Amino acid sequence: MSLTEALNRFTELGAEWVLWLLLFLSVISITIMVERAIALYKRRGDAASLAKLVDVHLAEARIDELGAALKELRSVEAVVLRAGLARYHDGPAAAEEAMQAAQVAQRQELDRYLAFLGTVGSNAPFIGLAGTVIGIMQAFRNLGGNLQAGASSSVMSAIAEALVATLIGLLVAVPAVVAFNYFQRRIKVRINDTQVIVHTLLGYLKARPAAKAGGDADSKD
Repeated sequence: MSLTEALNRFTELGAEWVLWLLLFLSVISITIMVERAIALYKRRGDAASLAKLVDVHLAEARIDELGAALKELRSVEAVVLRAGLARYHDGPAAAEEAMQAAQVAQRQELDRYLAFLGTVGSNAPFIGLAGTVIGIMQAFRNLGGNLQAGASSSVMSAIAEALVATLIGLLVAVPAVVAFNYFQRRIKVRINDTQVIVHTLLGYLKARPAAKAGGDADSKD
């Protein structure tokens, strides 16, 4: 059997399986959208309020109280900040490493399943197009085997049905792309907010040794 004959036999399966595949991908995509929306909602936080809370506690050198105040918060910023506060006794470098590790872990958690949305968004139109091509090939094969009156109209009807696969592919891809871009944007905002608070804490921790050294020098004088 030649490769052409094998491909022709494959196209005889029709394009209905493509529609079922697109339907399956659509269901999975919607499930991921809902799951990611819930995950982001649970990790929501007011970055401005948290930054103010951090500034107040750092200004009064109440590091331990700040850790207690952050204990019940589930936002990305709070989780990363808690990781740094847990190591602040070991110095700024240790706290910075802990917060970087926590931030990477949080980013991976927020990015979970988004690659699937991006893949569906970029490839669903091509899957639909493949279904359309298969349907058109099948329609013309039927036309070649049936040249009776009215056969051309049935072929045109079959081609129109085949084009539905392309439409379904676009309908699956567009929401996936929109959701992917939205989630990526929200994650970027959360990470940027986290960076602001992380550097606020690091600035305070790095300034403490200098302040202590200055205080010791004054006491000696």
